[in-house]
Amino acid sequence: MIEQLLKYDTEFFLFLNGLGNTSWDGFWLFVTEKWSSIPLYVFLLVLIYKQFGLKTTALILIAAALMITCTDQLGNFFKHGFKRPRPCQVAELDEFIRYVAKRCGRYGYFSAHAASSMATAVFVGLLLKSKYYYLPFFLLAWAVLIGYSRIYLGVHYPLDVITGMVIGGIFGWVFYKLLMRAKARWITA
Repeated sequence: MIEQLLKYDTEFFLFLNGLGNTSWDGFWLFVTEKWSSIPLYVFLLVLIYKQFGLKTTALILIAAALMITCTDQLGNFFKHGFKRPRPCQVAELDEFIRYVAKRCGRYGYFSAHAASSMATAVFVGLLLKSKYYYLPFFLLAWAVLIGYSRIYLGVHYPLDVITGMVIGGIFGWVFYKLLMRAKARWITA
């Protein structure tokens, strides 16, 4: 059963990866670059500060840093635990794959890019949804875009990305709940 699932995952990867063309490569390289999201993070930080003030914004930044650290470290734990080679490391796929990325790590299950972007989207979306109704939808679309970029560039299978997004979504929700508890204790103390 696992073999069949991995076979379908590879076929779906080849289909999605094969949709790309050289005129879009630069765009997807930009999307996947972690530094390309800095303007979005600055914008979100301004919205958070405007809604919550300095004290709570500091608490939110601490929670977000811990959340991203947790998703990244869990991603590394999974990668070295499962040791599933990235598609760009599989010799049998060399003639079929569009490898666009600048580098290719060894293992890929699960995508830490997908996990951290989805965690951020869920966490910040929940924080700001009452004042900015459409923001969570925009953030979820941004996270999906980052997830797809990993497939487009040839460094992750769809299952790597989907698992990362699910785990990231869970982490975003959990850290939001923990933050609300901490905020209630911190503000009332």
